Amino acid sequence: MPTIKEYTLVVPDLEPRVKHSTIFAHFDQMGEGESFLIQNDHDPKPLYYQLLAERGNQFSFDYIENGPHNWLIRIQKNAQSTYKLTLGELVNQDFRLASFFSKLGLDFCCGGKKTLKQACAEKPLDYLDVLFQLEAFKGSTQPSKVPYQDWSLDFLVDYIVNTHHSYVRNYLPDIQLFAAKVMRVHGDNHPELIQVHQLVEEIADELNPHMMKEEQVLFPFIKALALAQKTQEKLAPIHFGTVRNPIHMMEMEHEQVGQNFESIRQLTQNYRLPEDACGTYTVLFQMLQAFEEDLHMHIHLENNVLFPQSLELEKRLSE
Repeated sequence: MPTIKEYTLVVPDLEPRVKHSTIFAHFDQMGEGESFLIQNDHDPKPLYYQLLAERGNQFSFDYIENGPHNWLIRIQKNAQSTYKLTLGELVNQDFRLASFFSKLGLDFCCGGKKTLKQACAEKPLDYLDVLFQLEAFKGSTQPSKVPYQDWSLDFLVDYIVNTHHSYVRNYLPDIQLFAAKVMRVHGDNHPELIQVHQLVEEIADELNPHMMKEEQVLFPFIKALALAQKTQEKLAPIHFGTVRNPIHMMEMEHEQVGQNFESIRQLTQNYRLPEDACGTYTVLFQMLQAFEEDLHMHIHLENNVLFPQSLELEKRLSE
């Protein structure tokens, strides 16, 4: 057996009626980052699920010895419990979760300031069921992390423009053309396509001037903030007062585009193709779904990474 300095709770020595309550008591008494061990004569998987159900994702549950006759588990209280983190913060910690949340229809970009529990309640989704799915997903995929948080603000701005703004400009015109064509051909049998076409046009009317405002007003100022940090020079006064004002406007516009795509999802039953869908119909739905996925990451990088860091940097430079 490994040599362990942590306190070890030998579960078989406890009375059956107090086993789980004793483990919970030890867990609740710990501070964040602290841990203890449990030794058992069988796999304590039911305990793991009970902890997950009653304490949320506040803990790690690591097998040090995994049978066949003895099980030794380290239970640690996380330094920052997942249930306290917002969806945007969770995606920042683990980029894989972007696809997990998207498949469940959980908005981690515009709605990225909500906790998982809040987002599930609004959907509505069963919070505990989503937690179990989340743990299974994390266990079945390889860890992946793109270090957006570590990038300089000027580099992140260039990345957003060159990657996501370019994507919008390259693909949105084709989506508009396809939406109009599919509406003309199939609109009589599928009247929801009339609304889809209208929503696509609203998205284009919103995104094109939105990106221009970012590229001509907000992003240059964020780059100026980054330069001022490097050179230790003071910023010249700006006509909009503080970076918070254009950021608030951009976030409102993000929210509107997000609502438009949510409406498209509802109208199309999550891009479900009817039996009479032609090739263009199929391509339209594929393009809409891919565009929405890119837009989620686009807005996440702005709302949950670029904007908070810009606000914090402006605050530090003004002190």
